[in-house]
Amino acid sequence: MERGPRHIEAAIEPQITALGFALVRVKFFGGRRQVLQVMIERADGSDVNVDDCAVVSRALSPVLDVFDPIAGAYALEVSSPGIDRPLTRPDDFARYAGFEVKVELEESRNGRRRFRGVLLGLNEAGCICLNVDGEAVELSLSDVQSAKLVLTDALIAAHEAAEPADAPADEGVV
Repeated sequence: MERGPRHIEAAIEPQITALGFALVRVKFFGGRRQVLQVMIERADGSDVNVDDCAVVSRALSPVLDVFDPIAGAYALEVSSPGIDRPLTRPDDFARYAGFEVKVELEESRNGRRRFRGVLLGLNEAGCICLNVDGEAVELSLSDVQSAKLVLTDALIAAHEAAEPADAPADEGVV
């Protein structure tokens, strides 16, 4: 029985949380090789490494075997969100205010579905506030298909500044 990402999130999020991580996104890629991508981050905000992904993958495998979310064979891929991460939760839009983002809407708004600008945050009405080419734009969070940070020098500098001074160099993309 195939179930959507929201059902899968509900089934696996307690296990991920118990391990000290937060669920960022669940995405399914069909085609010749089906992949269930589970994106995680550490609850404390520190970087996720390959060992973390392996721990979460081993913990989720039995849960997914019982839950059986996808018909047929699929690969489970556990990864970190990376620096240019997707923004999936309301607090992501407050946390990353000041950085450049790309937002794509489910449906066109005034003939436009894609927006790129500086994220100003999320207002009380649940709208993402952006500065797009000097113009203030509000987009309802419920209308967003996808949103992600844009890899810029400012984002890289902020990421590097957030790392502890004695942290080892990145081991590569997870």
